[in-house]
Amino acid sequence: MEDDAPVIYGLEFQARAITAQTAETENIRFLVGTQSLRSENQVHQIDFDDENNVINKNVFLHREGEIWHISSSPADKNILATCFNKTSDAKAEMHAAIWRIPVDCDSPMNDDNSGSPHALELVSRLDNMECGDMKCILWHPGGDNQNIISLADHNILLWDLEASGAVTKLSSSTALEGKGQPKFSSGRWNPHHNSTQIATANDTYIRGWDIRTMKQVWTIENAHGQLVRDLDFNPNKQYYLASCGDDCKSKFWDIRNPTEPVKVLSDHSHWVWSIRYNHFHDQLVLTSSSDSRVILTNAVSISSEPFGHLMEDEEGSDDEEQPPKEKSQDGVISTYEEHEDSVYAAEWSSTDPWLFASLSYDGRLVINRVPRAEKYKILL
Repeated sequence: MEDDAPVIYGLEFQARAITAQTAETENIRFLVGTQSLRSENQVHQIDFDDENNVINKNVFLHREGEIWHISSSPADKNILATCFNKTSDAKAEMHAAIWRIPVDCDSPMNDDNSGSPHALELVSRLDNMECGDMKCILWHPGGDNQNIISLADHNILLWDLEASGAVTKLSSSTALEGKGQPKFSSGRWNPHHNSTQIATANDTYIRGWDIRTMKQVWTIENAHGQLVRDLDFNPNKQYYLASCGDDCKSKFWDIRNPTEPVKVLSDHSHWVWSIRYNHFHDQLVLTSSSDSRVILTNAVSISSEPFGHLMEDEEGSDDEEQPPKEKSQDGVISTYEEHEDSVYAAEWSSTDPWLFASLSYDGRLVINRVPRAEKYKILL
């Protein structure tokens, strides 16, 4: 059973930010933001044609600066947010903004020389420089485009984006208590509990916040031996959270008992930059690292289907000697080594549950699939 070869796309500039176009329900589509000091930065809209195994793309100008974080609205496929490094008067600051992809440019291009790129349309800025540099934008997981959260240095900011989209107002905010607190490094909106909680990472701590009161509701102290890089909630199993960090480990937590992780993975040899649960089959976990590798892991023992699908023999069947179905077990499913530089991000497709994209700093985007053997173990 031979698997499809990976598909590789090269960007002109360095890059570290990628997101699936969450609201897109038909096409396999990703958005990638570039980092260039000397040239205008870009957002590449990547469409993957799985029938022909080819990539089509659109390129949009992002004139504000280097893109460090990109996220896509779950309600409108043409709306996205970026956090970017803007340099002025010999001073560099991290800003954030919401953008719209020009509507007449929604169809991807096949020809690399098919005209000059269009610029993204600015919808609204999310700047509050009194709070420091912007780190990431969190969209409401239920598709409520009106409420958006940004993390800035030591502050959590809740924004109200009006229906017109032209004005964004700061609804409420809170800050880490205590002097000398390390800055936020990442955050994730909890899709459970009516989407009233978020999780944040700063230094080795992971904290849960109730956004209705802007108060801490739980804390995992020393979650990792070094900086926590990324977080993700299990989409199918409430209370379960995954984290990764500079101690080369990926950890899984039950936030009701935050003293010890329920599972620890030590498969990478350098900092682990991203961790992602599969949106449908939460036993599939994707991690990427500056060891230039992407690893697909089976964590079935702590998934929403720990025992797999139960199979009953058909009555009157004479296949008594048929070998039993092979059960899924915890462990590494596959290691992907198409990258030659640090892999800062990997994301599952929002349309195809068996496909994912990874991005390394040298601008190499790689599209891979879950091995067929593993896919059939899950489905059959």
